[in-house]
Amino acid sequence: MFIDTHVHLNNEQYNEDLDQVIERAFENNVKEMVVIGFDRPTIERALELAEQYDFIYAAIGWHPVDAIDCTDEDLAWVEKLATEHNKVVAIGETGLDYHWDKSPKDVQEEIFRKQIQLAKRVKLPIIIHNREATGDCVRMLMEEHAEEVGGVMHSFSASVEIAEVIIEKLNFYVGLGGPVTFKNAKTPKKVAAEIPLERIILETDAPFLAPHPNRGKRNEPSYIPLIAAEIAQLRGIEVEEVERVTTENAHRFYNIK
Repeated sequence: MFIDTHVHLNNEQYNEDLDQVIERAFENNVKEMVVIGFDRPTIERALELAEQYDFIYAAIGWHPVDAIDCTDEDLAWVEKLATEHNKVVAIGETGLDYHWDKSPKDVQEEIFRKQIQLAKRVKLPIIIHNREATGDCVRMLMEEHAEEVGGVMHSFSASVEIAEVIIEKLNFYVGLGGPVTFKNAKTPKKVAAEIPLERIILETDAPFLAPHPNRGKRNEPSYIPLIAAEIAQLRGIEVEEVERVTTENAHRFYNIK
């Protein structure tokens, strides 16, 4: 059994055929999913899905691109939900995004730090969104002692050396998805081949970043086995071993029994 550890089934792209998407996931042995909410509408929808389906869990937080819109009341609401809702398994996605310029860096940093502190209060791991901000992300996580709850660098695109730092010093996992299957994605492939398998979890980030040979199409959880197969090939092991270990990792990370 596989688990898709980071998926946006709350995205409007699934409004018309969600049941069929879930059916295809099950047909491909993807039988648990963590839906990510990153603002009020997506958080509310993630929780609706978690309540509707036994096999869906929710992560809730505030995306760095929208940090400028995040208020203390929003974060208090997130904290209340994380405390009261038993299907909430992580805080996030949060972090830093220097690619888009909607939210100034100082605002992103403030909201990021507040969510790390929130995660420590509710004793849940953190899902990190990092785009063109690796150094600052790692620095702030260390300054805020994020190792106390751990987390995952979602859609990891940094080096093996950075992966080793976050694993050893921050108690983090590495989230690998569609990009590891892209032909010229040398860095993700190197990470997938060299870091401990016990620190890798699989994700789609669907509807985004569909793996080869579906690149450019709408992504969905049923494509998780394509990611696993690529990692198995890169490591020279059976795909069943990738399936077993990464699912154990995800259950341990999210504290899913």
